[in-house]
Amino acid sequence: MFGCQFSFYPLRQPRVSPALDAALAELRDAGLHPIVGAMSTYIEGDENSVFDGLKRAFRAAAARGDTVLVATVSNACPTACEG
Repeated sequence: MFGCQFSFYPLRQPRVSPALDAALAELRDAGLHPIVGAMSTYIEGDENSVFDGLKRAFRAAAARGDTVLVATVSNACPTACEG
């Protein structure tokens, strides 16, 4: 199981929510279940699902303007469901 904590930073955009909403929609469409926090978002799944989901989410956000993605990926973290 892979876990990924990440943050998007839409740049020079009048509103950031369209880019963030598009990224989250792509993650959900990819079958991932993002856990949105105040500072970052978390997803988990197998290696391909996590990396493919991040790529889809980045493309969706970047389609709305300049965007920065900061991500930490691990194969050694407990899953969010293990609490």
